[in-house]
Amino acid sequence: MSKDPFQILADELTLIRKDMDQLQRTSLNKDEAKTLNHAVMGAVLRMVKATEDAPGEIQEALESDRDQMARSATQAATRAAESAMAGIRHDLDNERAKLSQAAGEARREAWRWFGGFWVWLASMLATGAVIGVLAMALIQGRGDAREFGQYPRIYCNPAGGEDLTNTAGREGCMFWYD
Repeated sequence: MSKDPFQILADELTLIRKDMDQLQRTSLNKDEAKTLNHAVMGAVLRMVKATEDAPGEIQEALESDRDQMARSATQAATRAAESAMAGIRHDLDNERAKLSQAAGEARREAWRWFGGFWVWLASMLATGAVIGVLAMALIQGRGDAREFGQYPRIYCNPAGGEDLTNTAGREGCMFWYD
């Protein structure tokens, strides 16, 4: 059955009255409202203060994080470079050992190929001959001077001198140097 509009209005008014009673029972008195207001205002003030302090704290935290990241990156790069250098050093040591071994083998093979002892002996003899020729060239000048003194007539003109005879009839060799 359908309700009549008056009955619906009466039911609505009854519901409103019950809601009003319930609101009156749950509402705060004046002291409770002041306490609640102070608590809410304190929370709001703390939130405002935290909001004002947040950029500085965030900036400090970001700077600290940035510095820590830079230190970590530097340490990681240093460790990576040291590791790479150790690997390169190891590789270079291996290559140096291989090259040294190859050079030794090449030296032994050249020694065999070029005659070994006989080539060494021939090179020593050639060195001795060169030293002998140099010594002879040094001694040669002294020997020539001695010969010139004993036979001036023969060596005067080839040495750049001039044969002269003085008024007494003596002969000599003259060198002009001006």
